[in-house]
Amino acid sequence: MLDEVESWLRRRSWSADDRPMARLLAAKRAAGTRGSVSVVLPALNEEETVGAIVSVIRGELMTPDVPLVDELVVLDSGSTDRTGDVAAAAGAKVVHRDALLPRIPAVPGKGEVLWRSLLATSGEIVCFIDADLRDFRSRFVSGIVGPLLTDPGVRLVKAMYDRPLGDSPAGGGRVTELVARPLLNLHWPRLAGFVQPLGGEYAARRSLLERLRFPVGYGVELALLVDALDLVGLDALAQVDVGVRRHRNQDGQALGRMAAAIYRTAQLRLTGAPLTRAELTQFDRVPEGGFAPRTRPVDTLERPPMAGVPEYAAARDAA
Repeated sequence: MLDEVESWLRRRSWSADDRPMARLLAAKRAAGTRGSVSVVLPALNEEETVGAIVSVIRGELMTPDVPLVDELVVLDSGSTDRTGDVAAAAGAKVVHRDALLPRIPAVPGKGEVLWRSLLATSGEIVCFIDADLRDFRSRFVSGIVGPLLTDPGVRLVKAMYDRPLGDSPAGGGRVTELVARPLLNLHWPRLAGFVQPLGGEYAARRSLLERLRFPVGYGVELALLVDALDLVGLDALAQVDVGVRRHRNQDGQALGRMAAAIYRTAQLRLTGAPLTRAELTQFDRVPEGGFAPRTRPVDTLERPPMAGVPEYAAARDAA
């Protein structure tokens, strides 16, 4: 590991317990509008978990005594279940992906929803939380928002945590270990200190997010981290230990598609070269015997920095 990264790990890695709530609230009051916090839950068919997450945030971080979060938005990515109804009943503002920036037709993908969420929120600090988390605790939010409230030099904070898988207390994060970590260590070694580079729980200043490109699919987390490093430098990035993350684990083929999108995101930043073929072929066993190929497209589209979108600029000017 680079000496610079070892130093960064000592200075920019914390526990959520390092910043008590009283300190966060005092910093938020002192910051005024610069300390406004929006929490975004990107959601696609998460009716089983989204309500509990919303309830915890509203009940623990949006009360008269603890007004840490100013805005809680569930960004529905085209759910076919009751995700929107459940989230609204729990107290979230629910916004559908297609209602934002209708001039540009929406495409499926997590990154697409995160990009559009900048139009649906107003906080100067934006915190993203995946909507499939189980046993959710409010420290996922307060922990990663904390450094942004208390240290003006910090621009983006990733959560770090254990990821159980089956009987293994830390067997999750398979794409991280097999794809993202090797890519970062080999090509962006200054980012080798991040424990969960692909984690969906992170917070950043709006002034940074609106300057970044967003891949529409699963490459978004890698892209934001790599591009933020280029824009603001390593010392503006940080990570906070929030404990244990439990969520719905995906099957091997889904992870393969995720890995392909992440590899493409990295390739674009390394060489800018076009793909020979933006597709991934996988195989399913069929009842009559043998295996049948199934080919799916790999996400290659990236959205431009939101700061350059006229509708966004107009909305910010009017605010």
